[in-house]
Amino acid sequence: MDARAFRTETGRSVTAVTAAEMRDVDRVAVEEFGVSLLQMMENAGRNLARHVREAGAEPVVVLAGNGGNGGGGLCAARHLANRDVEVSVVLDRSPEGLDGAARTQYETLAAMGVPVDDGVDALVDRRAGTVVDALVGYGLDGRLRGTAADLVDEVAGTDATVVSLDVPSGMVATTGERPGPSVAPDRVLTLALPKTGLAGLDCELSLGDIGVPAGVYHSLDIPYANPFEAEYLVELTVDSVPE
Repeated sequence: MDARAFRTETGRSVTAVTAAEMRDVDRVAVEEFGVSLLQMMENAGRNLARHVREAGAEPVVVLAGNGGNGGGGLCAARHLANRDVEVSVVLDRSPEGLDGAARTQYETLAAMGVPVDDGVDALVDRRAGTVVDALVGYGLDGRLRGTAADLVDEVAGTDATVVSLDVPSGMVATTGERPGPSVAPDRVLTLALPKTGLAGLDCELSLGDIGVPAGVYHSLDIPYANPFEAEYLVELTVDSVPE
């Protein structure tokens, strides 16, 4: 963890965590505090939808993979559609390849009639005003490959505003390294606590509340003072950290 790098607009210090530490936060929240993955995903998706509405233009294209990050993106697509935003989804795999919470989110979108396709050609056809990058979250370890990498390469040539969820796809959350194709976002909405690798980013950075109880952080000896105060989204600045 790093308690030095990030601050809210009001000057409150916000501890950054590694991918391993964030994995522990998610585990303890679910196993010891009874917060479900779907609850945290719902909060992430709602905050992301709000952020996208404030940040970019329509139409919105959500790029989503499997797992928690993709599920958050799919959830955001539902909230955007509920507010009459022109939104569609491009997956990095066929819908049959989704499982768990991401599959649940997809099935809701399918029932709503929100367009969901997969592959690079689908992204090319969209002509997006805003691209939401929810392909891969903090769990990436190594080079981004396959269709996800192809989608990231395609995003690099777009004029759309790009908003990444949690960390830019292709970036290693702990170190900030980019061992292969990676998204260069205009904005990042990171979740719960910032990830240590985000300190080197040159873009707008916000933090979204996903409802993790403070006791989760305290039980893991992670320094924590509620950064959200009366808001569910706060902007972050990056301090100059001594080498």
